[in-house]
Amino acid sequence: MKKVINDPANVVEETIEGFLAAYKDQFRKVDDVNGVVRRDHKEKVAVVTGGGSGHEPLFIGLLGEGLADGVTLGNVFAAPNPYNIQEVAKAADKGKGVLFVYGNYSGDILNFDMATELLELEGIECRTVRVTDDVASAPADRKTDRRGIAGDVFVVKIAGAASETGLSLEEVTRITQKANDHTFSIGVGLTPGSIPGAAEPPYTLGDDEMEVGLGIHGEPGVKRTKLLPADELTDNLMDTLLKESGITAGDEVCVLVNGLGSTTLMELFIVNRRVTKILEEKGIRAYDIDVNSYCTTQEMGGFSITLLKLDDELKAYYDAPAISPYYKKLEKKPVKATQ
Repeated sequence: MKKVINDPANVVEETIEGFLAAYKDQFRKVDDVNGVVRRDHKEKVAVVTGGGSGHEPLFIGLLGEGLADGVTLGNVFAAPNPYNIQEVAKAADKGKGVLFVYGNYSGDILNFDMATELLELEGIECRTVRVTDDVASAPADRKTDRRGIAGDVFVVKIAGAASETGLSLEEVTRITQKANDHTFSIGVGLTPGSIPGAAEPPYTLGDDEMEVGLGIHGEPGVKRTKLLPADELTDNLMDTLLKESGITAGDEVCVLVNGLGSTTLMELFIVNRRVTKILEEKGIRAYDIDVNSYCTTQEMGGFSITLLKLDDELKAYYDAPAISPYYKKLEKKPVKATQ
């Protein structure tokens, strides 16, 4: 697979070096590990996210005011090790505790939990919210088994906004968990991504095939079918998403149409055209719509649709300003602590 890299073993380190070369006034590398933290965040709960590399701009692109304070990065599609997580959390901690927000994958769970135990031995209080937005990865009665995909963006956004208001670790955790519980996604894969240095992709799809519910690391989806026209495909995905989420007439949502790496904005806008029409027809108000590629898998073809069901509390935190290299949001109205 063609890649613009040097040694495949060095891609994570060199990615961080290139990122900091562009944004060194805002962020710094954590000594001895693959992690980055904000230079200027105030005394508040530290929000730390992370996971495997290869999903850029997730996770490193969500560092900034109103978002994450620290990011810990593993190898491509692999969880960061406990020491990496521990050192990033220590660098981000301002004495108010640390909230970990990350996708619900077994390696991440094991390593973040181990790091949490080590941090608490050092007197640093930690909490965790695992993102479980992928409705195709497990049924509703096993929601805690669902994977985290592009919903990370909304959940980190809410976590960062709640933290900026100066709320306690318990309250920031509660609000972030609520955001996760209100976030629902479904995706479709069209072509495989790749691992830098690998000779072959991790899985194959026929030229006329797609896989509904395909995971961002190539985890099996719910069905593999012939490629459908954009409107028919979007109708099918939205049917599942609305059924699984329980979102219905009168509800208000934020929408993210997320590209998986190689899917063009032209295609994503065509999908979004249909998504917004469906919401309108069903009496569901689209409060805000974002069409972009935040959670990718190298050059994987495909997209996901994410809905965040709003209430007054979540809307206030969603509207708070956020400033990072790859995600920015202007302030709509001030956020007041609900504690």
